[in-house]
Amino acid sequence: MKSNAVKSVAQNTLWILVVLAGSFFAPMSQAQQVYRSVGPDGKVTFSDQPPPASNAKVSATMAGSAGAQVPAALPFELRQIAAKYPVTLYTGNNCVPCGAGRSLLTSRGIPFTEKTVTTNEDVQTLQRLSGASSLPFMTIGSQQLKGFSDAAWTQYLSAAGYPESSILPSSYRLPAPTPLVAVAKAAPPAAAASATSQNETAERPVPPMAAPTDNPAGIKF
Repeated sequence: MKSNAVKSVAQNTLWILVVLAGSFFAPMSQAQQVYRSVGPDGKVTFSDQPPPASNAKVSATMAGSAGAQVPAALPFELRQIAAKYPVTLYTGNNCVPCGAGRSLLTSRGIPFTEKTVTTNEDVQTLQRLSGASSLPFMTIGSQQLKGFSDAAWTQYLSAAGYPESSILPSSYRLPAPTPLVAVAKAAPPAAAASATSQNETAERPVPPMAAPTDNPAGIKF
């Protein structure tokens, strides 16, 4: 009887120790799970709570532009992304952040179109597009990014599905920058004068032809 009682006490003690150990190690294992998140402003935060699905939210705000023209030389995967979320960079002269943004896109192998903002018409058009006149300005699909932020631009490009490192072929060349507002060239002065002369000749009434003086019979042909 005594040995059975001792055995029962030992089993109860072991059970209590197991429960206590479980209650002790459970919070320890949970505390080891730490989440790191980067906000749109580039601020890094750490928490024991999982961050919100920011990437999913970013993707939802990027309305696609299916059917956008993309170079056929791009790899198939990159061509699909660029067709859905085309990247356009708006830059200006003597703009250091514009150069930093351009370098980020180039080093990551992002195919993009560059629009220069130099004239008053360009500035007015930029204001209509973005609601501001600050540069650089970038669009990914319909998502607008004002001002350069390495962390924010990287986050949005990744959310759109662009590769983390370049997969562009070595032969690929970015298209040359073009003005935001295309200026129509006026016709050359010589051509314009010639066209005016022709119009005046066509509109000028033709006087009736006088009868020749060496035709006394007045024969009409």
